[in-house]
Amino acid sequence: MKTEQQPAPGSPLFNSVKEVEGHLKARMEKAISDLQHEMASIRTGRATLGILDHIRVDYYGTPTPLNQVANLHVPEPSLITIQPWDVSQIGPIERAIRVSDLGLNPANDGKIIRLPIPPLTEERRKELVKKLHGWPSTIAFRCATSGGMATKR
Repeated sequence: MKTEQQPAPGSPLFNSVKEVEGHLKARMEKAISDLQHEMASIRTGRATLGILDHIRVDYYGTPTPLNQVANLHVPEPSLITIQPWDVSQIGPIERAIRVSDLGLNPANDGKIIRLPIPPLTEERRKELVKKLHGWPSTIAFRCATSGGMATKR
């Protein structure tokens, strides 16, 4: 007697190649969009506002995203300026930036915080490469492709 092959527990059941293709395409697009979002937060030698996306400021006892308490500008390729709407928040903003894992040193003049972005060193480049190879989105992309190949067989 011929027994029907059962799918692994937790894996979806597909009836056609088009369903497999659609499922894999959706998984890969999600992995790519996650990777793009994660890569935007990397500190390279160029100033981008994306590196400040994950910073939360203690705004009167509430953790608030930095872009909701200040104007952010990139006047030069290696400088970000932060102008708080409430000048009394300069201290908490500086503290939040220093505590973050960005390795940046903010300087203020009483009204504006200047955040110089230093050029990348060889050590920092190697650290970024290690970080990129272990990201969950790259692993998810590999799993989606290998899952597709296993389903195809």
